[in-house]
Amino acid sequence: MPTIGVSVAVPEPWGGELQRYRIALGDEAARGIPTHITLLPPYDVDEAGVTALVDHLGAVAARSECFSVHLRGTGSFRPVSPVVFVGVVEGISQCEQLAGDVLDGPLALDRDFPYHPHVTVAHHLADEELDRAFADLAHYEAAFEVSEMWMYRQDPQLGWQPSQAFPLGLRAPAASPGQAPGA
Repeated sequence: MPTIGVSVAVPEPWGGELQRYRIALGDEAARGIPTHITLLPPYDVDEAGVTALVDHLGAVAARSECFSVHLRGTGSFRPVSPVVFVGVVEGISQCEQLAGDVLDGPLALDRDFPYHPHVTVAHHLADEELDRAFADLAHYEAAFEVSEMWMYRQDPQLGWQPSQAFPLGLRAPAASPGQAPGA
């Protein structure tokens, strides 16, 4: 039974940069985990379920707007979970909406924790490495446009592999000359 996940990929150069940092910190699992913002955590589904999921994700993407994400600074889920992350400071509500829509329909499942969009940079490491990641990336900053979400499949040898992109169908309206965006 395949294990799938759905996320927003952090593009280059930031995705590779954060993945390399995570590996250098000692998180070997990061070799098989592309840098991302999770929308659907790992989920076991049979092949028939994958087909339904692909249809669902296509419909969600088609009615979703492209949006901007700004990453800045660090946070942690300790002591509940040994995770240090780079925070999403712009695009939070859009990630929340997209994740909510992904989890609707055939994926109506309960989360173990409330949804909090973030980019993991250290996971299941000793406290010293978690503290180091928290300090090293305290001033980290990146900004990018999100125009698609991805379904990934977990491969036992290669880790999480991109399986299919779902382009977001609605483009944010352009501002008229002299008009502020969103006005």
